[in-house]
Amino acid sequence: MKESLQYKVFRVINVIILLLVVYITLFPFLNVVAQSFSGQAEINAGKVNLIPKGFNIETYKTILKDTTFWTSYKNTIVYTVVGTAISMVMTTMFAYVLSKKRLMGRKFFTSFAVFTMFFHGGLIPNYILIKQLGWTNSIWAIVIPGAISIFNMLIMKSFFEGMPEELEEAASIDGSSTYGTFLKIILPLSKPILATMFLFYAVGSWNSWFGAFLYLDKADMYPVTLYLRNLLAGATTGQSAGATSADDLTQIAANIKAVTMVLTVLPILCVYPFVQKYFVSGIMLGSVKQ
Repeated sequence: MKESLQYKVFRVINVIILLLVVYITLFPFLNVVAQSFSGQAEINAGKVNLIPKGFNIETYKTILKDTTFWTSYKNTIVYTVVGTAISMVMTTMFAYVLSKKRLMGRKFFTSFAVFTMFFHGGLIPNYILIKQLGWTNSIWAIVIPGAISIFNMLIMKSFFEGMPEELEEAASIDGSSTYGTFLKIILPLSKPILATMFLFYAVGSWNSWFGAFLYLDKADMYPVTLYLRNLLAGATTGQSAGATSADDLTQIAANIKAVTMVLTVLPILCVYPFVQKYFVSGIMLGSVKQ
């Protein structure tokens, strides 16, 4: 079938618009990468766009040779894995239970959960609670307080509500228990929404630093985000722990923001392509009640 002139014009305009959107989307990130490999004078002069100017890797060397950095990176991986696992288990079970209309007190529990989205105890009561529980300077202070995101739970609840009840009825007739039905039937059919929630929780755990800033006093327990935050603050005030000389400090202060952003976002960028196809379908399926 021969394409009309109008359709050809539409395709050309569509390609141009999409290329422009891609450029606008990628430019900030590519600019940050270029700055992370650029020199002090070029960055301060605003000469760095997409190509590094005055190429240097001194900041990368200074950070990557620091054993504290690798300890912090290991801590972040542990916090992310443990925190995401706990969040997925608790959110999935809570959402599944609330999706059942036969649950006694369902409306109360749902309202109670939604209430916590708008009202909470505040920073000082939370700190006192964590301290009285004896969780300061422990992994539990990082992974437990934010274990359930009510927003994520409501999305997952909506997804479960859209699943045919006949599936569970058939499993029950075949002798499957409630837990067996949940683990062997519901969860395997929920891969899109599970991948979406996994990405949300993993990114949140990886980027989190404020909880560690409040509850951790030991430097060997810091996540990498807090380590880099302290490094950035140190470079700004002229007291960077990672700098070994005045020249190192000068160079670090010039492009440390770009380096910290690259080092922080790189692992998530590596994970995202593997869950992207589930992410798109999962967020759409769970966001609209069927």
